[in-house]
Amino acid sequence: MILAHHIKERALFEGFNKVGIVGASSLEDEGRRLQEWLSLGLNGEMRWMARDVEKRINPLEIFPQAKSVVVVALNYYTPHQHQQSPATGKVSRYAWGDDYHDVVKEKLASLLAWIQAQEPRAEGKICVDIQPTMDKAWAVRAGLGWLGKHSNVITPEHGSWVFIGELLLNLDLDHDTERVEDHCGTCTMCIDACPTSAITEPYVVDSNKCISYATIELRAPELPVEVEENLSGWLYGCDICQDVCPWNRFEASTAETRFAPREGNVDAELADILELTPESYGARFHGSAMKRAKLSGLQRNARALAT
Repeated sequence: MILAHHIKERALFEGFNKVGIVGASSLEDEGRRLQEWLSLGLNGEMRWMARDVEKRINPLEIFPQAKSVVVVALNYYTPHQHQQSPATGKVSRYAWGDDYHDVVKEKLASLLAWIQAQEPRAEGKICVDIQPTMDKAWAVRAGLGWLGKHSNVITPEHGSWVFIGELLLNLDLDHDTERVEDHCGTCTMCIDACPTSAITEPYVVDSNKCISYATIELRAPELPVEVEENLSGWLYGCDICQDVCPWNRFEASTAETRFAPREGNVDAELADILELTPESYGARFHGSAMKRAKLSGLQRNARALAT
């Protein structure tokens, strides 16, 4: 019988920086908070978040055989900095390199294959953001970190610069019970720094006001006036609340080379973005998370910055 500590050792071997294992139980408290957030319309146009709510709350709705959830975190920090030029637009750090969905999924697939080689009866379901799972809730439950006031998971070792993934397993393993204490304390730096006041209260983000949401998820032909007037140079996403977080002052560079910035993905030339065609857009952002915004969204954002 494979043991939990063997799986954790293998997860670290695969390149993950943190791993925890918890029972595949329903996220009742977290689910209630999600439903309240949705009822207030704070998800904006992300109507997909209101679909399959029960799947987000209960992992058995995704993988009925699940008994354990292996939760992993992967550091993506690289020490590059934005240049702050009027001719360029800043890109959120998470999208500088290859698409994290592909990288994390590949590592989890390798982990699952190893587990199945040790335990032939093992079956699993890989979840990396696209699946209707509450990644941050699982990371907190598994003791990887705590939920910061900006609503991102903060790990003591890597701050909030981590990607999260889960592996649902049909194996009954020893589960972690200790959680990381909330170390935000009285700090409100993320709340104070947000130029659109999108963090309406600690741990609550109004997507309708969020620069990251507007520049990535929003499909409207124009950005909301409040956002456009406070873009602060952001073309794709926004890292302001993470950049000011004291827990992100001691970052260590990731060992994952695929997260190294692609050319033009730290600061993108606005003129280049505006000249993209569907063909050149597809070629430039192949395998990049930046495709999430679509060509129309990137060019809309570039126009807003160029005016």
